[in-house]
Amino acid sequence: MSIAFRHETTGRRNVFCFALCALLVALGLSAEAQQPKKVPRIGFLGAASASALTGQLDAFRQGLRELGYIEEKNIVVEYRYADGKVDRVAELATELVGLNVDVIVTYQTPSVLALKKASATIPIVFAMLSFPIENGIVANFARPGGNATGLTVLSEELNGKRLELLKEAAPNVTRIGVLSNLANPTQPLEWKEIQAAAQGLGLKLQSLGVRSAKDFDSVFKAALEKRTQALINLPEALLVEQLNRIVEFAAKNKLPAIYSSPEFVQAGGLMSYSPIITDLWRRAATYVDKILKGAKPGDLPVERPTKFHFLINLKTAKQIGLTIPPNVLARADRVVK
Repeated sequence: MSIAFRHETTGRRNVFCFALCALLVALGLSAEAQQPKKVPRIGFLGAASASALTGQLDAFRQGLRELGYIEEKNIVVEYRYADGKVDRVAELATELVGLNVDVIVTYQTPSVLALKKASATIPIVFAMLSFPIENGIVANFARPGGNATGLTVLSEELNGKRLELLKEAAPNVTRIGVLSNLANPTQPLEWKEIQAAAQGLGLKLQSLGVRSAKDFDSVFKAALEKRTQALINLPEALLVEQLNRIVEFAAKNKLPAIYSSPEFVQAGGLMSYSPIITDLWRRAATYVDKILKGAKPGDLPVERPTKFHFLINLKTAKQIGLTIPPNVLARADRVVK
């Protein structure tokens, strides 16, 4: 009897232990299920203002949505804008890094350099960037290394193409003013490349550099004094921020101009030639997705643009008394009438 009793007691104890373990596991699983999932946080550093970046941001958000990310639902985006003021970039970069976001999306060299200085570990995705190798941002396109990767815009090639199109559209032009932001470290590199392209086309370039919005009046005056015959702008947030002033100056003085982004043409500028910018920003979302899933930015190759867009505004051409040759019109992807 005593042996049977011991076996019965031991059996009950085992059943009790098993039930207790099962209960604890169930409670653990329940607690784990109730733990809210961490919502990824993206930082966004805009060199221009929010209004100047509407199209780019819409494309970026669309790219995120296509990958299953919806703002304020399963992802949070912290936005900061420098409004075209280079001196604000470093402060905003430090602010975003202080928020301990999972990845930061930006564009333009000053912004990327400021972010890399503020953090060597937080991943950075640049949606469009010139000379990332020359500026020490990536080691090479195939394996960037470090904490930054994204898409390059090949400005050194595009500026030469813009000069070529401008010469074809306005063959009598020989002196071209080049609008640039002297506070951007990329601009001297672009100036060197565009100078080489101009020499090959028999064109003379005139530097029209600014550092802030207050410099435009004096630069416009200098352009007239130099008898500038046409305009081209180097890609830069400050110039995009002031695009209406630039377009109005060109129209008032009947200067043919070609710009680095379609926003200028939409505002009344004559021509633009650029990568399809919305495509670059949608692609930037794929980099964010890969990084959030564990990829290291230094292992993600830098992409080059494959789609380009040539826009012509015939209404503006008529206003400045310019007849666009048929062979140039035939090459346009879009003609605004």
